Amino acid sequence: MDYALIWAVLISVAVFAYVALDGFDLGVAMLFPWFKKEEERDIMMNTVAPVWDGNETWLVLGGGGLLAVFPLAYAVLMPALYMPVIAMLLGLIFRGVAFEYRFKTKRGKKLWDWSFIVGSFVAAMSQGIMLGAMLQGVKVVDRAYVGGWFDWLTWFTVFCGFAVVVGYLLLGATWLVMKTEGSLQERAYPLAYKAGVGLFACIVFVSLFLPWQDAYIYERWFSFPTSIGLWVLPVLLVVLTIGLLNSLTKKQQGRPYLWSLGLFLIAYSGFAVSIFPYLVPREITLWEAAAPDNSLVFLLVGAAILLPIIFAYTGYTYWVFRGKVRADSGYHD
Repeated sequence: MDYALIWAVLISVAVFAYVALDGFDLGVAMLFPWFKKEEERDIMMNTVAPVWDGNETWLVLGGGGLLAVFPLAYAVLMPALYMPVIAMLLGLIFRGVAFEYRFKTKRGKKLWDWSFIVGSFVAAMSQGIMLGAMLQGVKVVDRAYVGGWFDWLTWFTVFCGFAVVVGYLLLGATWLVMKTEGSLQERAYPLAYKAGVGLFACIVFVSLFLPWQDAYIYERWFSFPTSIGLWVLPVLLVVLTIGLLNSLTKKQQGRPYLWSLGLFLIAYSGFAVSIFPYLVPREITLWEAAAPDNSLVFLLVGAAILLPIIFAYTGYTYWVFRGKVRADSGYHD
C-alpha cells in the first residue's frame, strides 16, 4: 500500500478544508472597509465568531501533518518561507485577539477593527505568497535549501498573494450573502460579483503564465493526447464562474458560496496536477520526502480516529449556528 500517497491526499484535504473554511472569515474581515456602520460590522463578525477558531484546526493538521509525515519537505520549505510563515502567524494572532477584544471595549473598537482587517489581510497575503513561491520553485542542493532570505519575494508571488486575497474576498462576500439579510446582504452581492470576476481573471493569468515559465508544467498540460483529460478543469472553471455570476445576478442566497467553493476546488486541483508528484516542485517527490512506512502507518491509525471526530464536531458547529445572523441574535450579545 502506498502510504505516502494516502498521506499526501489527506494533507491536501486538510489544506483545502482550511482554505474553504477559514477563507471566508478572513474575507469577511477584509470586507470591513466597505461597511462603515458599527452595527453592520458587529453582524459581520458575529457570522464567523462561533466557527473561526474551529476552522483553524485544519491549518494545524496540514502543517503538523507535513512535519510528521514529510519531514524532508518541511525541512526544505520552512527555511525558504520563514518570512511569510511568520507574517501569516502574526496576522492570525492579531485577527484572533480582535475577535474578543473588539466586543470588550468602546474607545478602542476602531483599533481592533483595524487589527481584524490588517491581520486578516496579512494572513491571506502570506498564504498566497507561499503558494506562489512553491509554484515558482525553491533552490535545493543535496536535499537542503540553499536560497536566500528573500528569494520568495518576486512579482509573481506578490501577484499570487493578491489573487488569494481576492479569492477570500469572494468567499467572505458570498458568506455574507448566505448569512445576512437586508441592506448588508444587498451590498454584499455586487462585491461578490466583482471578486468573482477578479478571481477568474487571476486564475486564467496564472494558468497561462506557469506553462510558459516552466517546461515541466507545460509538458504536463500540453503533451497531447495524454493531457486531454486534464482539460476538463478549464472547462469546469468557465462553467463554475458562469454559475457563480448567474446566481449572484439572480440574488440567490446559498448557491453563490457553493459556486465559490467550486472555483477554489478547481484552482486547487490545477495546482495539484501541475506539481504532482513533487512536494518541493521539480526537486523532491512525495515519496522521497516521506517518513518511513512504519511511522506513516502509526500516524495513519491516529488520523483514522481523529479525522472523523474533527469532521463531526465541525459539522455539528455549523449546524447549531445555521441560519441568518441578525443584530439581536449574534454570538456576542
